[in-house]
Amino acid sequence: MNTTESPADRVTCRVADLVAAEDVLLFVNAAITATGQREFRSGAADQQLSLDFLHTYVRVNYRRVYAASLALDINHHNAALIVRRLLETAGEASPEERRTEGRLIAARLALLPPPRVYRLFGELRRAGVNNRRTRAIMRDWLAARPDLGHDAVKYRAGLKTAARHIHLPCPEGAAPLAEVGAFLFRPGRLPRYEHGLLDAWRRAHYEQGAVAELPFTVAEGFAAKHGMKREVFLKRAAPRMTRLERLRTQEQRAAAERRPNAPAAAQVDLTVMPLTRIALYVLSLGFEQRSERRAELTGALRAAARRAAGSHAGSWGRVHAVLDDSFSSSGSGQKRRRPLAVALACHHLLEALAAPGAYRGLWTSGAGDALLVRPWGPTPLGMRILDALEPGPSGAAPDRLVIVSDGWDNAPAGLAGEVLRVWRRRLDPERRTAVVHVNPVYDAEGFDVRRLAAGVATAGIRDAEDLPALVEIARFAEGRTGPAELYAYLDRRVARFTGEAEAEGAVVR
Repeated sequence: MNTTESPADRVTCRVADLVAAEDVLLFVNAAITATGQREFRSGAADQQLSLDFLHTYVRVNYRRVYAASLALDINHHNAALIVRRLLETAGEASPEERRTEGRLIAARLALLPPPRVYRLFGELRRAGVNNRRTRAIMRDWLAARPDLGHDAVKYRAGLKTAARHIHLPCPEGAAPLAEVGAFLFRPGRLPRYEHGLLDAWRRAHYEQGAVAELPFTVAEGFAAKHGMKREVFLKRAAPRMTRLERLRTQEQRAAAERRPNAPAAAQVDLTVMPLTRIALYVLSLGFEQRSERRAELTGALRAAARRAAGSHAGSWGRVHAVLDDSFSSSGSGQKRRRPLAVALACHHLLEALAAPGAYRGLWTSGAGDALLVRPWGPTPLGMRILDALEPGPSGAAPDRLVIVSDGWDNAPAGLAGEVLRVWRRRLDPERRTAVVHVNPVYDAEGFDVRRLAAGVATAGIRDAEDLPALVEIARFAEGRTGPAELYAYLDRRVARFTGEAEAEGAVVR
């Protein structure tokens, strides 16, 4: 400790630490919610400009925190942006930072969908980023792919770009890598391929029977070329379709046939789908379909919620929730009904997290049937928060109040913040009720998710499945924990994410 440090210097350092912590939380919220797409109240250009500023600001001022964000539950769009900018600015990092960044980048790339990784590799090539570390990361990722032959067929342009950029050796011969090289760079040279998928692609140009052997997205093009009937093609391609592809095509078939109860819709095993994805699917159905399939849809939502709750199930005590189904929850053309889907998914997840029979969900519209919610009306958050804070049958206030909303309280405006302020200062100064606001919408003008009150923990949310982890992050926004605790939390997340249980020293500071 510096004994000559004056009280003013200590105050200045303390303020600087608090500002840094606030900047970190602000960026984490943005990285979870923002995707650069149009939202209900802001256009895509505004979103992209705001997000670009945040990435630049945090990377320049808090590079280690910027890299550590890869270990958090951020969305794929921002994860790819962070990876790209870290690789583009490798010269700004110290050797220790580059080693840590390399481990984080490798771990995050392993979790990203392959199309997004190939798109990232293409962006790096167009930006001229070709340093040794970038080439090593790309080579390691390609080497870890389970089947490059499959990638050559399904992601041909992306794999070809990556292989050319890092000068991936594809020697002549019968080895699988050699066949992939011939397929990518010397098409038509080999009369046949030993790899089944590569040969199926070759035969599919003139043989309809080979079309069904290909990945669905590739097979669709060949089916159209051969003039195959859609019904016949879908029946043959079904065994090779992913769950999401099957769900998407069956939704399209039901809409095209204009039959609410098309048999194809019942073929999807919804119980194995992610919770938020199921909620999006439910909201895409009409009210009549939801009512007729109530048992199936509700059972799928509850099963996914129990799976997402995991070890936390039943451990949250009495939980009351305020759920936003106002008109703004309709989202935008690019994120259709996404905010409402997050609220619906959180409704079922909170029911699983609460003690048995100790959950109460209140929709802003006053709806009593969660399965039939729709984006409608204003946002009377203040009135619903008052209802949620009412003691239950036992006469006790809830242990947790969770608010799922975009934060635009407008009926009347500002009432929610005032209710929460008075509740904290006058009625519950001991904080017996934990209040958390999770917001699924990024506010481009404020560079953050919109908040209801200064003393209420607020966190951005993309998927309802992340709610338990986000509640842990949100507590840092209340001001009851200092920057040291926040950085220690990030250190633990980085160590766990990269598999370094015995990590030495601070990674984030």
